[in-house]
Amino acid sequence: MEIVVCIKQVPDAFEVKIDPETKRIIREGVDSIINPYDNYAIEEAIRLKERFGGTVTAISMGPPQAERALRDAMAMGVDEAILLSDMAFAGSDTLATSYTLSDGIKKLGKFDVIVCGRETFDGSTGQVGPEIAHHLNISYITYVSKIHNISDGVMECSRLMEDHYEELKACLPVLITVVKEINQPRIPSLKGMLKAKKAQINTWKSENLEGDISCYGQDGSPTRVVDVWTEQMKKDGRVIEGETEKVTDVLFDELKKLGIV
Repeated sequence: MEIVVCIKQVPDAFEVKIDPETKRIIREGVDSIINPYDNYAIEEAIRLKERFGGTVTAISMGPPQAERALRDAMAMGVDEAILLSDMAFAGSDTLATSYTLSDGIKKLGKFDVIVCGRETFDGSTGQVGPEIAHHLNISYITYVSKIHNISDGVMECSRLMEDHYEELKACLPVLITVVKEINQPRIPSLKGMLKAKKAQINTWKSENLEGDISCYGQDGSPTRVVDVWTEQMKKDGRVIEGETEKVTDVLFDELKKLGIV
């Protein structure tokens, strides 16, 4: 079985910096990690290989430094890794990103299962996975919390909803997005880390893909970030002095004005 896992490198920070001109995240000089949800996707892809056989290929779109995330994935047990890196891909929104990734997956050739995290830490849209499936014209299941079986070209799995689970089946090839309840990501072994350090990671540029160049990067992005700002929280403090009964009355009146009581 041929398994593909899509991952992304994101800033390892809660307060990201934004370029005031381009309105894009500043990634230079900022420590980066594998998108947290993608660790569960990597683990599940490896478990599928262990259960049903086959190979796992990780694919990522990003700047050259995103190679580190792919090596971390290989240290966990991924067999091969592909980096899609080109200035032509810069400024991609979710549609352009999914189009580029789908072109990379097409170039890989045969695939049975594509695994993605439910969303990314820096965007939180949850759109890229389903959009990849759309570009590839295959079925997809989101929020997968457990894969029960894959047999005779059919996947059986559970899908986590807000207050219940759904039991679903889908014919291969299929794309799934996974939630953190699906597994516990493994810690890479020393052997795995040494192997990943020496592994060759292929980098594909726009000319290596067979897609429409106008669908890549900012030109292929129908959405634009017009402005970005940090919400300013204004807090006013007031000290109430006096006897307990007086303080209680004043506090009650203030809460009543705010509509809290």
